[in-house]
Amino acid sequence: MMQALIGYIRGIGRRTVDRVWRMGVAARFFLLVLLHSGTSFRRFHLIIREIFTAGVLSLIIILVSGLFVGMVLGLQGYETLQTYGAEESLGVLVSLSLVRELGPVVAALLFASRAGSAITAEIGLMKATEQIAAMEMMAVDPIARVVAPRFWGAVISMPLLAALFSAMGVLGGYLVGVVLIGVDAGSFWSQMQAAVDFKEDIINGVIKSVVFGIAVTIIALFEGYDAPPTAEGVSRATTRTVVTSSLAILGLDFILTAFMFRGV
Repeated sequence: MMQALIGYIRGIGRRTVDRVWRMGVAARFFLLVLLHSGTSFRRFHLIIREIFTAGVLSLIIILVSGLFVGMVLGLQGYETLQTYGAEESLGVLVSLSLVRELGPVVAALLFASRAGSAITAEIGLMKATEQIAAMEMMAVDPIARVVAPRFWGAVISMPLLAALFSAMGVLGGYLVGVVLIGVDAGSFWSQMQAAVDFKEDIINGVIKSVVFGIAVTIIALFEGYDAPPTAEGVSRATTRTVVTSSLAILGLDFILTAFMFRGV
């Protein structure tokens, strides 16, 4: 019994040490990416290509999801506001919900599922087929040539996708609230413009989306670069990317919200 308990405690300690070691390696990897960013910006066409891969190819799911999320907010919000006789404030509810919270968070979750998993799988397969090793043999730094352009392409894409998600959400709320239900269009837009503050709402939403983009991208890149060069290793790395990124987004969202809106 005592031996089993000791073995269990040792297992917990070993797993804890492995997690801490892995976090240290990931932090070092992030610093290397930042150090090689200058080389990537000198070859800006590489970043443009990654913006297309990570951002443009994610537009469909972002726009469609944003539209339907806004439509659902319009329906649910109208039912709630009608109870208090405040149907004219539907635009405020939809816009603040999207700009402050749902836009950055849901867009980041979709981005992690679509672009993050693709980045991990791509880099993991490059490692499995020894393309990374071939670059090192030719004195080409894979961090500068492969990793850094993908990092900045995804980080630049994330705030733009979040903004488009919020815009489509507001459009969805308008279609349901004004066109379908019959809320006054003037009240919908005027109260929205009066309630949404550029600094407190829009800028904070952009900051959130940038932080989420950095977190998702570095997790995806590290998982792909660190994946075992086997089909099973790449598969597990892709799964870890989606799970870890989702948890990181939700955790960071709470922390950022606590700092940004505590005085509002």
